Amino acid sequence: MKAIAHRTARTAFTHRIDVRQHQIIADEPPEHGGDDDGPSPQELLAASLASCTAVTIEMYAKRKGWDIGPVEVQCEYTPAERGCPTNFKLVLRLASDCTEEQIERLRVIAAKCPVHRTLDGEVIFSERVELVEPAAM
Repeated sequence: MKAIAHRTARTAFTHRIDVRQHQIIADEPPEHGGDDDGPSPQELLAASLASCTAVTIEMYAKRKGWDIGPVEVQCEYTPAERGCPTNFKLVLRLASDCTEEQIERLRVIAAKCPVHRTLDGEVIFSERVELVEPAAM
């Protein structure tokens, strides 16, 4: 998987992110000096967790042959600060006619989505700098 962030001509904070054939805009809100042309990178992280959790729940239910109706996942995210860990609060909204068994299994499987496992696990970063001519960017 690969994502490339490109600075747009408008501001220093607005970036177009290319993922496969898709484009996403990321920016900062005005109170952080941005133009609010898109979600902030922090908001995109919360969106990644919420959407991955929802898709994982839906894939599992489909595999089990369960018609669970609409799924909604809300994610509130508080970044780590000195002395406090990063905090994700997830709310899974499922149809009221789901059985207790379904609810319990879906809660367990929700925590196994790839983004959740990535955030919960050990992460390794590899970084390098490549110098290129500004016109090539």
